[in-house]
Amino acid sequence: METSALKEFVDGLRDEWRTLWRTRIDDRIRAEGAANRDYPLLFTERGTIIIATRDYKPPSFHEILQVHLPSGEAEMMNPSPTTGGIRRFIREVLRAQGSPARRRGPPPPRTDRSKGQQRKKGGRGWLHYP
Repeated sequence: METSALKEFVDGLRDEWRTLWRTRIDDRIRAEGAANRDYPLLFTERGTIIIATRDYKPPSFHEILQVHLPSGEAEMMNPSPTTGGIRRFIREVLRAQGSPARRRGPPPPRTDRSKGQQRKKGGRGWLHYP
């Protein structure tokens, strides 16, 4: 496919993906969400469970994109989170460097006790001596 046609196809697929998640039917009794209509590009029929509570793997946009496109083009258009993209680069590289403001240690402990509050029980703690 040509890159502009490929980008247009992926954008259309993303729009359909967003529509699927926005217009799903939520069943609060069974704690699951179902598709409200057919989505042929997403391989989802009306009534298919797309979200549930226990031990359920929801459909993945990246997997659907890999079915439609060769794996190289799918990775180029939408990199998988495990492979990484700009967000992974920010998380692993930029945040690891930190800023100079974050490198400061904790303030030194106060050695001057006379300026603070009065000590409880005169400094004896909670023990009561006769």
